Amino acid sequence: MTSPSRLRTLLVLGRVSNLPTVWSNCLAGWLLGHGGDWTRFALLAAGATLLYVGGMYLNDAFDAEFDSQHRRERPIPSGAISLAAVWRLGLVMLVLGVALLIPLGLSTGVLAVLLCGCIVLYDAVHKLVTISPLLMALCRFLLYLVAASAAREGITGLTVWSALALSSYIVGLSYLARNESTGVVIQRWPQFLLAVPIALTLLVNDDRYRQPAMLLALVFALWTVRSLRHVWMEPRAVSRAVSGLLAGIVWVDLLAVADAPRAVAGIFVVLFLLALGLQRAVPAT
Repeated sequence: MTSPSRLRTLLVLGRVSNLPTVWSNCLAGWLLGHGGDWTRFALLAAGATLLYVGGMYLNDAFDAEFDSQHRRERPIPSGAISLAAVWRLGLVMLVLGVALLIPLGLSTGVLAVLLCGCIVLYDAVHKLVTISPLLMALCRFLLYLVAASAAREGITGLTVWSALALSSYIVGLSYLARNESTGVVIQRWPQFLLAVPIALTLLVNDDRYRQPAMLLALVFALWTVRSLRHVWMEPRAVSRAVSGLLAGIVWVDLLAVADAPRAVAGIFVVLFLLALGLQRAVPAT
C-alpha cells in the first residue's frame, strides 16, 4: 500500500469529515460551562477527537462481517487494512482519549469513562438492536457533559437541556441513517425530532437575544429541509440526506449558544464549512 492510499484508508476508517461536529460539540459544551483556560479546551478537543476516531475504527471492526456483504468498499472488506490492525488502533485511541481527559478533573474523567463505554456499547450492538439511535444520542449527550464539566462553572441546567436537544436531533438523524446500506427509508416520525433544537433556542432566548436566535433557527431549519429533500424526492438518496444532517450538527451547537459573540459564532460557521469540505474528500458515513 502506498503512503497516500494508507493515509486515505485511515481517514476513511475514522470518518474524519465528522470531526468538525465533534469539535463544535466540545466548543458548545465548553461555552455553556462558561469556558476557561483555552489550554484545557485544547486538551478536551484532543481527547474527544481520539475517542471519536477510535470509536469509528471499532465501528468498522464490529461491522466487518456486515460490511463484507453490504458495503464492500469499506477498508476492511476491500482488503485495504486488516481487521486485527483496526482493532489495535481503535482500542489504543480510546485509551489515549480517556487518558487525556482524566487530568481535566474527577467529574470529567468519570464522564469520559462513561462516554468511552457508551461508544464501545454502541459499536457492538448498533446493528443488532432497534434502539441503537438512542445509544448514539447518548454518546453526544455525554460529550456535551464532558466538555461542560471541564469548563469554569461546570455542568449547568442549560447544558443538560441543550444536550437533550442535540440528542433528539441525533436520534432523528440516526433513525434515518440506519437503513442507508439497504436504501429503505424508515418512518417519517423520527424526522420531526430534528426540530427540537429550534424549540429550545426559542424558549431560552429572549429580549435582545431573541432576534439572533430566530435568525439562526431559520438558517438551521432551511439547511435541515435542504438536507431532507434528497430523501423526500428520492427515497434511496439516504446518504446525501444523512451527510447534510451530520454537518448540520454544527448548527445545533450554535443554536445552543445563540448569545455567543459574533467572533465565536464565526468559529462555528468555519467548522460547518470545514465539515462540508471534508465530506468531499472523505465519506461522512
